[in-house]
Amino acid sequence: MKKYKRIFTIVIDSLGIGAMEDSEQFGDKGVNTLGHIAERMEDFQIPNLRRLGIANLCSLSGLAPEEKPLGYRMVMREMSNGKDTMTGHWEMMGIHTTKPFQTFTDTGFPPELIKELEERTGRTVIGNKSASGTEILDELAEEEIATGHMIVYTSADSVLQICGNEETFGLEELYRCCEIAREITMKEEWRVGRVIARPYVGRKKGEFVRTSNRHDYALKPTGTTALNILKDHGYDVISVGKIRDIFDGEGITESHKSKSSVHGMEQTIELCKKDFSGLCFVNLVDFDALWGHRRDPIGYGKELERFDEKLGELLPLLGEDDLLMITADHGNDPTYTGTDHTREKVPFLAYSPSMKGQGELPEAETFAVIGGTILDNFGLKKEENMIGASVLEKLV
Repeated sequence: MKKYKRIFTIVIDSLGIGAMEDSEQFGDKGVNTLGHIAERMEDFQIPNLRRLGIANLCSLSGLAPEEKPLGYRMVMREMSNGKDTMTGHWEMMGIHTTKPFQTFTDTGFPPELIKELEERTGRTVIGNKSASGTEILDELAEEEIATGHMIVYTSADSVLQICGNEETFGLEELYRCCEIAREITMKEEWRVGRVIARPYVGRKKGEFVRTSNRHDYALKPTGTTALNILKDHGYDVISVGKIRDIFDGEGITESHKSKSSVHGMEQTIELCKKDFSGLCFVNLVDFDALWGHRRDPIGYGKELERFDEKLGELLPLLGEDDLLMITADHGNDPTYTGTDHTREKVPFLAYSPSMKGQGELPEAETFAVIGGTILDNFGLKKEENMIGASVLEKLV
């Protein structure tokens, strides 16, 4: 018999709360995404996250811990070998990743990969470096339009991105090139999490605009996830934001693309007003993409304040048989060097109006307690190769 009819799991993308014990092995020393944001913010206002106990998990400058926070909270460590979006989300749903996805942030893609991509697509590659999507268009799009060359670039994530002008390059040709790139990057030494088609319009610098015809060619999860099991047993698995792309559609019954993190919360609020039985799984990517990678702690802090306002709208809509879990998938300390993610512990905040108690649970050794708890709630068993124990019985 299920305890909760609906579970809302919201991932504040990259909201780490302190370095892992092994973070220095990943090039990260003394990192703390939320802690360092709080130090930089003046009059930081996140009252709803505080009510749920975020300041009880992580020392936050100017924000005292709550005496009696709502619900339950704990710190979670990452068991998998990585600090990227796919590794973090897959672990939440039961997958232990031992070999991290490849990133090419510092060097660009190797000559052998570029040579094979050029030979198989019939196009010359330009770019081949880590860059912002808007900056690379201003730099190279006019050349691509004039020559028919192909812009290839990466980021701090495990990703290969290809730009194509919708009028001169063509969408179908862009998708064809991306499919070839996806096949090439299935090799272990070049294995990236996603290949992304980045179509755009415009003819000169300052006028280029990316369109909504983006397409992600993601790796499928390397094993069964809690999402698969929920779907196979007839439950709703509703994704908001990047979740569908992260899992390449596996285990998803309904998906909603978000224009921003605020929009993602607005979609979640609307879904909360509808009747369903199962999971609403939400990723809010702006924290990571707009503020973490760009090393903007003030922008990140203000985004958290906007999220907190929407959280204040969501909380009163939750029913007695709803469970809300708020977490993160990795860190991205906007005060740290470089532009990469940071290896960090993450928060777990759980609340339902039906809870009679509150408290802090022991630190968890894996993010997979989330998937384990979700399956336990619906009376479902995880497969043998999956990780993650349930904390459902402690959420009283």
